[in-house]
Amino acid sequence: MTAGREAGRDAGKSAIDHVFICCAEGAPEAAALAALGLREGPPNTHPGQGTACRRVFFRNAYLELLWVGDPDEAGDESVRDLRLWDRWSARDADACPFGIILRPDAADDIPARPPFDAWPYRPAYLPDGLSIDVGRGTPLSEPALFFLGFARPPDASREALCDHALPLRELTMVDVGRPGDAPASDALTSLVAQGLLSLSSADRHTLTLTFDDGRLGRTADLRPPLPLRLRW
Repeated sequence: MTAGREAGRDAGKSAIDHVFICCAEGAPEAAALAALGLREGPPNTHPGQGTACRRVFFRNAYLELLWVGDPDEAGDESVRDLRLWDRWSARDADACPFGIILRPDAADDIPARPPFDAWPYRPAYLPDGLSIDVGRGTPLSEPALFFLGFARPPDASREALCDHALPLRELTMVDVGRPGDAPASDALTSLVAQGLLSLSSADRHTLTLTFDDGRLGRTADLRPPLPLRLRW
């Protein structure tokens, strides 16, 4: 791998672009979201990376249900350091099944730097010159961390994908429930310090997504089959 990119003072403000949860192949767990009245958007594949996903969109972020469909690709030398196979295959054991993906908060934040120490991943599915910054020093017991320096805030064209039966508009907080008492990595701690997410204690890995600051005081617990709680 090439040299990492340290978070600099000119990193700018970051925002959550999307989060992923590792799911069974084909993500049948999406049925739990549909049962709540969440509308599913278009799926996606990651050629050369061995992964695919189903997605649910909101105004400022989206939820990705991710799986490994091609273990050989996921284990290729160019992909192996992402540890997607390790995370996905051990999602029901000790590995944290989540990923947190950030982007610049402002459309004109160029050049953009990751808010944590990272190394550049250049997948075949991205145009030449673009890379994904991958958080360095994050154990499998924590969420994977990524930064998309080229991504920009979604525009009004996303509105058609956000017409859910539940009034979930904007993602305003991500809480990562962590079992055990091991200290968080520097990368994860830095995101907490920036107010991008919070950490809590839990018996099992649990992701809590809060929408619209939880003003309505309502919750939905999708455990099982998804290690996910929604607040709005």
